Amino acid sequence: QVQLVESGGGLVQAGGSLRLSCAASGRTFTTTAMGWFRQAPGKEREFVATINLSGGITNYADSVKGRFTISRDNAKNTVYLQMNCLKPEDTAVYYCAARLPYSSTSYRSVDYFYWGQGTQVTVSS
Repeated sequence: QVQLVESGGGLVQAGGSLRLSCAASGRTFTTTAMGWFRQAPGKEREFVATINLSGGITNYADSVKGRFTISRDNAKNTVYLQMNCLKPEDTAVYYCAARLPYSSTSYRSVDYFYWGQGTQVTVSS
């Protein structure tokens, strides 16, 4: 079992940066791939980024590639999403998710079995 708690969201101007954190409970964090997803009002949840258990493999949605960076610190049971050059279209609730018991990355939300409660990111123009 894994419990996930996101933090770091907020209001930022276009062009600004935010860093989201996702703290995981449980010893199994180091065995699972992690992902970030987001959902804007009136839209379906979409993939943002994913990272494998070692942190050596990452994948990004085309819309965030080159601006966002996913990373993890297994000693702290935490995964991060560094978001730079933010745009108004990045406004959404951001969720972290765990693929426990799988260690490989995935862009599909159905492949993730544990989810956090989400953190709001709002980018003003």
